[in-house]
Parts: sequence; C-alpha cells; structure tokens
Amino acid sequence: MSELFTTGEIAKLCGVTVRTVQYYDTRGILTPSELSDGGRRLYSEADLRKMKMICFLRSLDLPIDSIGKLLREENAREVLRLLLEQQEQVLTAELSDRQQKLERLRELQKWLVGMNFLSVDSIGDIAYLMQNRKKRHRMLMRMLIAGLISEIFEWSGLVLGIVTGNWMPFIFSIPFTVITTVFLVRHYYLHSVYLCPACHRLFRPHFREFLFTAHTPNTRKLTCTECGHHGFCVETYGLKPTKGEENHVEN
Repeated sequence: MSELFTTGEIAKLCGVTVRTVQYYDTRGILTPSELSDGGRRLYSEADLRKMKMICFLRSLDLPIDSIGKLLREENAREVLRLLLEQQEQVLTAELSDRQQKLERLRELQKWLVGMNFLSVDSIGDIAYLMQNRKKRHRMLMRMLIAGLISEIFEWSGLVLGIVTGNWMPFIFSIPFTVITTVFLVRHYYLHSVYLCPACHRLFRPHFREFLFTAHTPNTRKLTCTECGHHGFCVETYGLKPTKGEENHVEN
C-alpha cells in the first residue's frame, strides 16, 4: 500500500504553506486521493509528485489557470511547450523593462552625486534631462558621422592633390566642408535647449552667445532669457521651446 500524506506533510515536503495546498485543492488542480474517517485530506505519492510539478511551474510564474488547463489536457507535452513559450516572452519583456528601470535608477544616482540641495523642481529637471538624453546622444552621433565624412572628403582631396598634382577635388572640398560645418552648427543650435538651474525653465540663447560662450560637454555658461540668471545651464535635446515648455519643467 502506497504511503499517504496529510496536508501538513505534503506542504512541508514541497516547501509551501498548508494554505497553499488548500488553495490548490479549492482550485481543483490538486484534489486529495482519499479522506480519512475524520474527514482529513490524504494525498498519495502520485499527488506528491503532482504537487512538486505544480510548485515548479509556479516558480516559473505560470498562472494557476494555465497549470490547471495543462493538468486537464491529454496532450500535456504540447500544451506545456506552448505555455513555456508564452511565459518566456512575458519574462523577457519584464526583464527588459526592469533593465531599463535599473539603468534610469543608476543614472539618477549619478545625477544626485554632489547635489547639496534637492527640491521638487530639481527632481523634475533630472527626470526631463534623463528622458531626452538618448535623443541628444543620437543627434550628436549623427553630427559626428557627418563631420567625419566631410573631413574624409577634404583630406582625400588634399592627398590626391599632393600625389597627382590635381588640386581641383581639394578646392571643391573646401566650400563643401564650410557649408557642412555651418549646417551642423546651425542644426546643433536649433535642436538644443538649456535648463536654467535658477528658475527651472527651458530656453534657447541668442545664437551669438551660444557660439562663443564657455562650455563643457553637457553645459554652457549662458544668460537665462527668462530670469536673467548667468551661469552654467544644462544642455538637453529639444526643438524651439513652446509656450508650455517655457514654464517650469513638469512631468
């Protein structure tokens, strides 16, 4: 005669609570093989194996309804294959989402380093800058590629002139390089806005100030067109600020 297990015993063997075993019973996916004279649920060794399988599938976050469907199917292998494929897609999407959140969290930690004061406005500023960081990076990469192409064209013309004595390609490359440079600078100006640390507003400076002011890779020393603050303002991606954008940066 095969060994029988009580609800408590099967729960202990599977590493779950008694309430979990009882819940699976109420859902109809693990009914006891027998009832004692006193009405206690008794589970067989087959029930124990079934419970361990259920626990394993639950550890993969498979829904209870899907597990119940699997246990009722005759072609369990094919159903399990489909369920696992679906769950793989779900977990992959969740993993990607969590990875993005982790990257944003780490970036926020970097922004907070060295900040002596934190306000609601400054948190909103950081959130806005983080949201536009990738757009700014893509813009700078496009500009870099265009600039490299222009440089290659110019140096190729110079080398060709030195080697063959034909300077026409180099002569034509000069206006091309000048036009490309002007276009890139103008493009950079029109797709960059600045966040004032004093009034937390987005603004675009006058072109002359933008061109000749001191700057770092991420900031420029500008005069805010909204509050008149003069100092380093954080650069971010953006077209010409709209009326809504000229207000405080909000979510």
